Amino acid sequence: LPKDRVVVASDVNPRDGIGVEIYRNDELVVEIFRDDTDRTRTVTVFKESISLELMEESIQIFKKEIPWDFIEYEE
Repeated sequence: LPKDRVVVASDVNPRDGIGVEIYRNDELVVEIFRDDTDRTRTVTVFKESISLELMEESIQIFKKEIPWDFIEYEE
């Protein structure tokens, strides 16, 4: 795998949704996740600090790769 990459990943337990993981130099640095159960979008940063440019790029990747609308579940 390339050292710098984007991984689109879904998760179903304990959260339910989809997001992007941003890797730099083979290290996970940012995850942006859309949780369809909680109807939230969250950013998790795995380094003490990252550049504003990397954060902006990560947000643009998320908006391009992940549908904005939440999935509606029947109760």
